[in-house]
Amino acid sequence: MKDYIIVRLEDPKSQDAKSLMDLLSDTLQSITGDSGKNSFDVTDVTVPRSLFVIARNQQGEPVGCGAIRPIDTNTAELKRMYAKSKSNGVGTAILSYLEEQSWSLGYSQIWLETRLVNQKAVSFYENKGYTRISNYGKYLNREECVCFGKYLRQET
Repeated sequence: MKDYIIVRLEDPKSQDAKSLMDLLSDTLQSITGDSGKNSFDVTDVTVPRSLFVIARNQQGEPVGCGAIRPIDTNTAELKRMYAKSKSNGVGTAILSYLEEQSWSLGYSQIWLETRLVNQKAVSFYENKGYTRISNYGKYLNREECVCFGKYLRQET
């Protein structure tokens, strides 16, 4: 049985957000050799058409986070996706919420980058309907990076 998870908009500068992003950075450092801190600025998710979310369990404890920021008019970039537990639906809940919010903000697609060596992340995104796209932006010509995209569709 999956835990009850609530995902909601929160302040990316809060202590819970900082703690979750520090855990993510430590995890990324151990998997990839890079914390990912240089690829994220908290002010990027305080601009229009961006957002930061925290997932909480039934007890209200923070168990994951994620964010989107604009790349262009039609494309949001997924950033700082993290789930403390990899098996109780936290990542799926965060991603679903961010996809819904992206659609409501007028985006038609989401792009993201992860590292090829991070096979759990690669598999997670592939299982959620993301397909490999050409590396973009700062990830161009970086063989250790893999980029993904997904077109959003309105639920009917």
